[in-house]
Amino acid sequence: MVNYLVVVFSYSFYFRYIAIKIKDMMTVNVLFIGDIVGQPGLDIVQMYLPSLQKKYHIDVTIVNGENVSDGKGCTEQEAKILFGLGVNVITGGNHTWDKHQSQEYLRKDSRVIRPLNYPKGSHGNGYNIVDSAKGKVAVMNLQGRAFMATIDCPFRTAEWVLTKIKQETKIVVIDMHAEATAEKLALAYFLDGKVSAVIGTHTHVQTSDERILPGGTGYITDCGMTGPYESVIGMKIDAAINRFLYQTPQKYQTATDNVHLTGVYLKIDSETGKTTEIERIFIPEFDKKI
Repeated sequence: MVNYLVVVFSYSFYFRYIAIKIKDMMTVNVLFIGDIVGQPGLDIVQMYLPSLQKKYHIDVTIVNGENVSDGKGCTEQEAKILFGLGVNVITGGNHTWDKHQSQEYLRKDSRVIRPLNYPKGSHGNGYNIVDSAKGKVAVMNLQGRAFMATIDCPFRTAEWVLTKIKQETKIVVIDMHAEATAEKLALAYFLDGKVSAVIGTHTHVQTSDERILPGGTGYITDCGMTGPYESVIGMKIDAAINRFLYQTPQKYQTATDNVHLTGVYLKIDSETGKTTEIERIFIPEFDKKI
């Protein structure tokens, strides 16, 4: 009797293990790291990214790198480090254009993308399709217009290009680089059920509203800044204060202290393209007691 129970238990455990493995094969695990600021941000990504990829069994890694080159753009030097860590796509934003080296690099490597809704003729590509071990994953970059440059409409741009992307894959992750919360949320609802996730970037402050919308689109208003938090959104404090005190331009200098990594983990159904799980990441946690 005891032997019989052992056999039954063994078979039960085996079939459960197989079921979990099959389910795992039907989902794509995506890691999105928020706005990396300067060398401090790059250093903490190098420190934590390998362990995060292992912990979450990551298939595709996306980072926003528009501030990685000392706060302004992403050059080949920083991109090589990130790609060497297993990053698949580097997204951008309004600061992508601040250094000519960044603009030139957009011509060379399609894995570094910029907002798709910049006017036709701008350097670079607005989306990239990753060939992961579990299938193709499209990564799109858009930029908002509220309180930002008056570029093309991100809503209509996304709607237009999705007809093309959906011929290759159902899994689409969007980096919506925008100032206004309302614009990010409106875009997410506009695309709910049509894309896998809309991840907000740009404000450098992580929001706690991560969720899955009714149509299956994962969403967070802003996944936050990966960089120095003893700063004003990455900039040295004195210079940032002087900008407001004197209303004059100040030299941008990246801060260095109290560095944290922020991001979002997504589990996406490969058959439907819908997000089934979303988790906000912030490491290490702030000290909240003295």
